[in-house]
Amino acid sequence: MPDALQFPIIDLSFPDRFSIANLIRQGCVDHGFFYLVNHGVDEELISKVFEQSSNFFSLPIEEKMKLVRKNHRGYTALYAEKLDTTLTTEGDSKESFYIGPLADDLNQWPLEEDLPSWRSTMETYHQKLLSAVTKLLSLIALSLKLEEDFFEKVGALIEPLAFIRLLHYPGDLNSSSEEIFGASAHSDYGMVTLLVTDGVPGLQICREKSKQPQVWEDVPSMSGAFIVNIGDMMERWTNGLFRSTLHRVLQPRQDRYSVTIHPFLFTCSVISCVICSWGRKIEMLHSLQILAKTVLWNVWKAVALSLVH
Repeated sequence: MPDALQFPIIDLSFPDRFSIANLIRQGCVDHGFFYLVNHGVDEELISKVFEQSSNFFSLPIEEKMKLVRKNHRGYTALYAEKLDTTLTTEGDSKESFYIGPLADDLNQWPLEEDLPSWRSTMETYHQKLLSAVTKLLSLIALSLKLEEDFFEKVGALIEPLAFIRLLHYPGDLNSSSEEIFGASAHSDYGMVTLLVTDGVPGLQICREKSKQPQVWEDVPSMSGAFIVNIGDMMERWTNGLFRSTLHRVLQPRQDRYSVTIHPFLFTCSVISCVICSWGRKIEMLHSLQILAKTVLWNVWKAVALSLVH
C-alpha cells in the first residue's frame, strides 16, 4: 500500500516568511499542492457556509433552477458539467453554485425569506477569503525570489475576478456499469485554487499526468486547513517550475460538500471583455494582455535567475 500523501503545511501566522516561502516552493514543485492553516477564516464562518450550502442544495430542483447559471453566476444542475470532455459519460455527478465578484452586481441570490442570512454569509466568506489569498500571494512571490509585493505592483490585485463555487456531490445516486466521477480529471486554469471540504474523502491527484497508466493518490483532508493547488496560469508563468496537477473527485458513498475559490483569473478577464463588448472594452482587453505578459515575463526572469543561483 503506497504511503499517504504528505503536503507541506503553510502557516500564514508564522513569523519567518522566507522559511514559509521555501515550503510553498517545495509544495508547488513537488506536488502543486499544499495545506494552508491559520489563514484568518474562522471555523465558525466555514461551518455556516457549509450549513447554508446544504440548505440551498436541499431545495427542490424547481426552486434551484430559478437561479440557473448566467454570467457565470448561479446554479448548475447534476451532470450539467463534464470537466474531462474525453469521457463518454453524461456528465459529472455534482451540482454547484457560482458566486463571483461582489462589486459587479451580477450575482444571483436566493430570497432572504427562503434562506435567511444566506447572502450575507457568502459575502462575508468571499471577503475573508480574498484577504487570505492576498497574504498567500505575497508568500508565493517570495517563493519565486520576487519582492513580496510583486503581484500588487503589477496590478494583479486590482479588481480581482474571484469566484466561489459551492459544490455538492450526492452520495445516494444509483450505481451503473459506467464509471462516473464527482468531478472528472482536470487541472485548474487560474493562478491558485483554495479548497475546503467537509471531510468526506474523494479528492485524488495524479502527479505525472503525461504517463500511462495514470497513478491516482488520495488527498487526505486536514481539519481547519484549506487545500491549495496551483493552476495552469501559474504553471505557465513559472515556465513549468510550479506544477498544475491533474486531479479528480470520486463519486462518494455519502453526500460530500466542498467550497472552492478561484481568484485573480486574467484569462477570465480577457474572455469577459471580448464577450461583453467589442467596442469600448478593446482598450481594457489590450491593457489586460499587457498586464498578463508583464507578469509572465517578470516571473520567468525571476525563476531563471533563481535557478542560475
